[in-house]
Amino acid sequence: MSESAGIDPVAAAAKAAGASGGGVSRAGLIGISLGVVAAGAAAGVAIERLTVGRAMRRRAREELDAAAPYGSLRGRSRTVPAADGTELYVELDGTGWPDRDRPGERPAQAPLTVVFCHGYCLSQDSWHFQRAALRAGARLVFWDQRSHGRSERSRSYLGGEPASIDQLGADLKAVLDAVVPEGPVVLVGHSMGGMTVMALAERHPELFGERVVGAALIGTLAGDWDSVTLGLPVAGARLLKRLSPQVVRLLGRQAELVEATRRFGSDVTSVFYRRYSFGTRDVDPAVARFAERLLDATPFEVVAEFYPAFSAHDKKAALAALAGLPTLVLAGTKDLLTPPEYSEEIAARLPGTELVLVPDAGHLVMLEHPATVDRHLAGLLLRAARHAGTEAPEAARDLLA
Repeated sequence: MSESAGIDPVAAAAKAAGASGGGVSRAGLIGISLGVVAAGAAAGVAIERLTVGRAMRRRAREELDAAAPYGSLRGRSRTVPAADGTELYVELDGTGWPDRDRPGERPAQAPLTVVFCHGYCLSQDSWHFQRAALRAGARLVFWDQRSHGRSERSRSYLGGEPASIDQLGADLKAVLDAVVPEGPVVLVGHSMGGMTVMALAERHPELFGERVVGAALIGTLAGDWDSVTLGLPVAGARLLKRLSPQVVRLLGRQAELVEATRRFGSDVTSVFYRRYSFGTRDVDPAVARFAERLLDATPFEVVAEFYPAFSAHDKKAALAALAGLPTLVLAGTKDLLTPPEYSEEIAARLPGTELVLVPDAGHLVMLEHPATVDRHLAGLLLRAARHAGTEAPEAARDLLA
């Protein structure tokens, strides 16, 4: 896209840097990052500004916010303390939970529970369609990762400790211990949520096979984050990956300024979000707006908190804990953040895994193609139920009927 518009991302970054003799100023460092990432979207922004008025776009966003029910589904809420005391927000949903008015009633077989782990800069509401599709007869658990959604800001990070994927795996264990202390569990993770599942597998492999009887890894990777090009030319991607951790740290210290800039530049961020969230332009505007709201709700301080953790993420060896379990690995063919070849690599390490590559889908495949994701999750739940010797949720059976 950038080449056809006469924009070279590398040249734009170099111009933004304003460096000489190998030195890069603070302003130049920020310019490099924003120049490389935003140049690919610049042509789209220019065209959009020519064809649709700014006021009209603002009114359209307001109307979609007022009309769309996305993210409105709620369950029974509770908080779970993590090891450092951070309060994690959890919701129990679905009709398969014991009747609270008759707490002594227990099923003959331990029912299947499905635990959903969301991705970076999102919240549990990103599972809106799957939540709606799987409620009948199911026990569903949704939680917000630390510092995201309704969960508390990470106490350890505020105390000076860096964020890590390993810590997220420990948080998932705390959620399981608190709300699903017994019975078979299927873990569903998207993006950073998939990494969270892998971190749990590394820390507690003994859970897999006994408690965890199935897993879905959606739009995620097991390592090599620094090799992802983000859809940019190789030279531009290398430059961005080398400088972005420093840039993110700098911007994280200027959070108020960044948030003001995000609001002022909503047209730019809208095009940026679409490029890295969806595979095509043919997305329901209400869904696209919902994704924008989810991403905008994440403060830049949280973006800065977790970004460095991805370079250190390497859980390829941990995948061995999933061997022999019903597993679904799913990705969009046009995912620029966790490209499909990384899902193919995960599946190659787990013989018998169901690998699904959704044509023309981007990173937020569960929002872009919900029916496809719902159907494959239903199939996973049926396989996991058979593996555990228990009954599959009614909703899963209905989706495949």
